[in-house]
Amino acid sequence: MPRKKSAVAAMAVKDVLSKLAIDQLNIKGKRVFIRTDFNVPLDDNLHITDDGRIRSTLPTINYAIDEGAKVILASHLGRPKGKPDPRYSLAPVAKRLQRLLDKDVIFAPDCIGTQVEGLVAKMKDGDVLLLENLRYHAEEEKNDEDFSRGLAKLADFYVNDAFGAAHRAHASTVGITKFLPSAAGFLMRKEIEYLKGAVDNAVRPFAAILGGAKVSGKIGVLEHLDGKVDKVLVGGGMAFTFIKAMGYEVGDSLVEAEMLETAQRIRKKLKSEGIKFYLPVDCVIAQSLEPGAETKIVPTMEIPKGWRALDIGPATVKLFSEALANCKTILWNGPMGIFEIDAFSRGTFSIAHAVADAYALTIVGGGDTDLAVHRAGVSSALSFISTGGGASLQLLEGKELPGIAALTDRKPDK
Repeated sequence: MPRKKSAVAAMAVKDVLSKLAIDQLNIKGKRVFIRTDFNVPLDDNLHITDDGRIRSTLPTINYAIDEGAKVILASHLGRPKGKPDPRYSLAPVAKRLQRLLDKDVIFAPDCIGTQVEGLVAKMKDGDVLLLENLRYHAEEEKNDEDFSRGLAKLADFYVNDAFGAAHRAHASTVGITKFLPSAAGFLMRKEIEYLKGAVDNAVRPFAAILGGAKVSGKIGVLEHLDGKVDKVLVGGGMAFTFIKAMGYEVGDSLVEAEMLETAQRIRKKLKSEGIKFYLPVDCVIAQSLEPGAETKIVPTMEIPKGWRALDIGPATVKLFSEALANCKTILWNGPMGIFEIDAFSRGTFSIAHAVADAYALTIVGGGDTDLAVHRAGVSSALSFISTGGGASLQLLEGKELPGIAALTDRKPDK
């Protein structure tokens, strides 16, 4: 009997692909406001340590330049709490973008107001202007209508290429669309098409690897995997809620007590559907995260009191790697442990290599998993790395993304 598909998830993807795209707009000589996700990591000297998110939106920016548009770029960076903070300025992004585009990038001191409007008025066809951090204004995250109107005043068209912010109903992702014809950028379309393939049209066997700290953060995805995947591999802190729910002691490992019943229900449901469900069989434990703290490798059923699991162990790495070996599609969201600390990084990095070595379509969710595969040095060997952790999870849950739902519908083909 064929497994059922999620009508909700399929509908969400269909809605996305029915939206207007940038190459369906006549933007020559027009002002085009492109919402990007330039929320890049910076070191203590405010130098960009990974410009992947900037590079990923270059196809959309270059298309607009080549079409002779006046290109106005906008993004958030960090959490400046609604007021200017030099630690979160987009000035370093303007410099990097100028190098990547090999052309001048005008940097505006703000994102709205008469001074910015003056800079826009002086733009020539093909010019690029980057606005200062949208979140310097509290109205951005509040989806304030006046702030949205102020952004819209700068342009003739709006393009959303910030998949990583598409799950946020903010002024620059939703509010602005009330005032301008709105379309998806190339990155936005690419993200959706890859996730559509993973969710609805996967080449089997299809494995989903889920990690991270909490079951509650992935509960929607787990509930929607029924009928789509052949294998579910669970690692990270969330695994120990499942293990505890099975009746085993897990020492001081992270457990969401309120999720125990739900975890047990989901595990049994997936297994009853013929989906193979893998949990860690061993783990790396410690009593603290302090440098030099003693670590041990123990079976997951033998974690002593006062100790907590902080990474999967070598036997689990072998088990998970063997489970992935014959898969043709692999979706991974969430690390296997606290990989930022060297003593607890081996599990995550080993799984990163196993995924990269698989003869499969490999899709990695954004956020921590994106950072992990880059640190493991395997990012170039993966099929696709999403720029949006939260957005990809929400889409995989079958939920509507506000930033995509707000875009203008494409006229049906005649």
